[in-house]
Amino acid sequence: MKNLAFGIMAVLAVFLYSCNSPETNKNAAVVNAGVTNNQPKTGDLVPNDEVCMVNNAYMGKKQLEVKHDGKTYYGCCENCKLRIPQEENARMAYDPISHQLIDKATAIIAISDKNDNVVYFENKANYEAFFNNK
Repeated sequence: MKNLAFGIMAVLAVFLYSCNSPETNKNAAVVNAGVTNNQPKTGDLVPNDEVCMVNNAYMGKKQLEVKHDGKTYYGCCENCKLRIPQEENARMAYDPISHQLIDKATAIIAISDKNDNVVYFENKANYEAFFNNK
């Protein structure tokens, strides 16, 4: 009985750790490498529904939809589906140009680095300004 309880706890711990791990983004990049021949590069715009908004990572395929306050957000796993309604930072981000807090559901999203992390913009002009200055 102790072994069964220990096993269940171990599986649960791995599940909970997976969405919080910095390795999630690296694993996503490895998995995504085989998904498409047109892997986005730094500065490329990406579809909102292919971004895990909890991990701020481009995933290369459609993510799980999470409806909250009439808006649609996206997450990569069941843990993300729980976190989006509960955590403001899963739904909101700062535009790096205007420094305004913006809603990820309506943001323009682009690849920010070679590890498929993303950055959110309130408008296309800010997106263009950000990548023209890099």
